Amino acid sequence: MALLNILQYPDERLKQVADEVTVFDDALRAFIHDLEETMRGGPGGVGIAAPQVGRAERIAIVDVSAKKKIKQHGRMVLINPEIIEWHGSIVGREGCLSVPDYTGNVVRAESITLAAQDEFGELSRYEMEDYEARAVQHEIDHLDGMLFLDRLVSRRSDLFKRKAYQ
Repeated sequence: MALLNILQYPDERLKQVADEVTVFDDALRAFIHDLEETMRGGPGGVGIAAPQVGRAERIAIVDVSAKKKIKQHGRMVLINPEIIEWHGSIVGREGCLSVPDYTGNVVRAESITLAAQDEFGELSRYEMEDYEARAVQHEIDHLDGMLFLDRLVSRRSDLFKRKAYQ
């Protein structure tokens, strides 16, 4: 399989709203394999969305299982994801493979209920909170043509130069 080229801000393709996926075939699953390999090949990536590699489809992968001691669902392929409910709000620091030199403080829902299809078209429902909910919301933003930069609490005081990937 292949590592895909990750688009970097300010590439205009990152602002494009992604299209719904309607065909669940071997070609889709091969792309998802490459997308996941790309996420795992980057520093510190816990999520990636198809628009980040130039494919305007509503596909994201989130896996926060490397973060020990947090409630999580493991590896999730999220196709046509939709947040059904959200509760609370909390500020947290985010980074992005498409904005490698910066992190920033962003307000997100504390917990969400999500519906999404997997790579075979099967619909699942997830209840998630805290870090996992934040990661999923971040990836869904990519599907809607948004970056964490668009959601900074304050551009003046909540954008930080990244020291180094860990």
